[in-house]
Amino acid sequence: MEANQPTKVTVQTVIQAPIDKVWRYWTEPEHITQWNQASDDWHAPRAENDLRAGGAFSTRMEAKDGSMGFDFGGVYDEVNTHELIAYTLGDGRKVEITFAAQGPETKVVETFDAEITHPVEFQQAGWQAILDNFKKYVEES
Repeated sequence: MEANQPTKVTVQTVIQAPIDKVWRYWTEPEHITQWNQASDDWHAPRAENDLRAGGAFSTRMEAKDGSMGFDFGGVYDEVNTHELIAYTLGDGRKVEITFAAQGPETKVVETFDAEITHPVEFQQAGWQAILDNFKKYVEES
């Protein structure tokens, strides 16, 4: 691997819900704000989503105590309903999410370019925690 190539990291889960519900909960702002955090001491007070190639998205992620926060956002490169979402983050890193119906379940696989500030294992754990939170939200709703 060339030194300038980002490390690709993959997280995944299987959700006990049909693909149309999983897609809706992943992409609609009123749902994004309910699941898009890695731990209970964080929340996502607002989300905007223009779900189309060239469209932008942004989710405000904040510690509930107000000590820190950031905007997670980017621009969609490709959107295929119930199949694929690919986007570029504000810092140029790429993310690809695939959705696959498996009968009454849906498999979600998310692959992202790691950033260089934090250890890869830390990033993978954080993204997996958010994906696990999404799974829990969908299955309990």
